[in-house]
Amino acid sequence: MQTIESPESLQAEMLRLRSGGQRIGFVPTMGFLHEGHLSLMRLARAQCDHLVVSIYVNPLQFGPNEDLDRYPRDPEGDAAKCMSMGVDTLFLPETLYADGHSTTVSVSGLTAGLCGASRPGHFDGVTTVVARLFGLVQPHAAIFGEKDYQQLAVIRRMVRDLCLPVEIIGGELVRDEDGLALSSRNKFLDTESRARALSLRRTLLTMRDHPSREVSARLSAGRGVLEVDKVDYLEIVHPDTLTPLHEIDGPARALVAAWIGNTRLIDNLEL
Repeated sequence: MQTIESPESLQAEMLRLRSGGQRIGFVPTMGFLHEGHLSLMRLARAQCDHLVVSIYVNPLQFGPNEDLDRYPRDPEGDAAKCMSMGVDTLFLPETLYADGHSTTVSVSGLTAGLCGASRPGHFDGVTTVVARLFGLVQPHAAIFGEKDYQQLAVIRRMVRDLCLPVEIIGGELVRDEDGLALSSRNKFLDTESRARALSLRRTLLTMRDHPSREVSARLSAGRGVLEVDKVDYLEIVHPDTLTPLHEIDGPARALVAAWIGNTRLIDNLEL
C-alpha cells in the first residue's frame, strides 16, 4: 500500500493508472474507520483493479458550532485497517484546498430538508469536497454508505447533473451487534447514552411495522419511543427525491436524526 499526501502527486498517479487501463475504485472517508467503512472497501475491492481510500476531515462540512476539532482521529489505526483490506493507495492530505480556493458545488432541492435544514451549508461542503476528490482520484466507481442516506442521494444527483463519469455505488448500512448503526461518533457514547441511542432503531422499526399506512400515525408512534435529548427530524420520505410522504403507496425511507448529550446520531430504514 502506498501513502500519498500531495493532491498533485495523487492526481498524476491516478491519471497514469487510468491510461494503463486500470479501473479505479474509491472510498472517501473522514477516518476513525470502523466496520461500516471496511464494508465499503470490500465492496469497492470487488469493483476495481486499484482501490483508493482517502482520509480527510473536511472543514467545509462542519458548522461554526459543530465538532470539527472534537471529531475522532486514529491515523495509525486507520492505516493498518486499510492495509488489511488490500487498499492500494491511501490518500492522506493535510489540506485539499489551495490558497484562494473560491469554488463551491451546491445541489438544491435534495439538500433543503433533513440534515440540510438542521446543518446549513453542510451539503455544500460535502459536494465541494467530493467533487474535488473526484477530480484528483479520477475514479471509475465511488462507494458511499447508506448510513448517510441523504448524502448518498445528493452525491448521486451531483454526479448526474454534472455528467461526471463516476459510478456511484451505495453500500448497506452496517450495525453493531446490539443494532446501533455504526458511526465514528459512537465513541462519545457512554453505557447509558448508548442504551438510549438504541431507541433510534426501535423508532424506525415501529414506523415500519405500524399497521396504518398514514404517515402521521407512524411518526406519532415513532416519537413515543425515542429516548433522546433533542430530535432534529423524524421523517418518511421518497427514497429518490427525499420528498416527505403523507401516505405510503410505494417506495419509502424513514430517517431520523437526534442528539444525545453533545453527540448527534442519524439512522434510517427502508420501509
